[in-house]
Amino acid sequence: MKKFTLFALLAMFCLNLYAKDMKELVVTTNPPMSCQNCENKIKGNLRFEKGVKKIETNIPDQRVTIEYDAEKTNPEKIEAAFEKIGYRVEVVNSETCPTEEGQETNAEKCSAGCCAGE
Repeated sequence: MKKFTLFALLAMFCLNLYAKDMKELVVTTNPPMSCQNCENKIKGNLRFEKGVKKIETNIPDQRVTIEYDAEKTNPEKIEAAFEKIGYRVEVVNSETCPTEEGQETNAEKCSAGCCAGE
């Protein structure tokens, strides 16, 4: 019984060490993501940003969701990482959604330059 209690206390202690201040940032990109190459470029480069834990992209919604450790990075540093790869970002409220009206097709967006030369 003593071993079990000791193990339980040790497990709780270890979990507290790993409990970090995780935050989520949802952004849209300019130029817009329009293909798999755009997603790969964003994911491939942002994963090296210190503190970034998870990156999810959604082409139809034009959103990038980034889960990050607030002790290691902040939204400004993440925005700067996007700028290094040629994207400007706009923070999106979780209640708002960009409209698709009046936007070009994915092929037109891609040929317009988001992934040109990749």
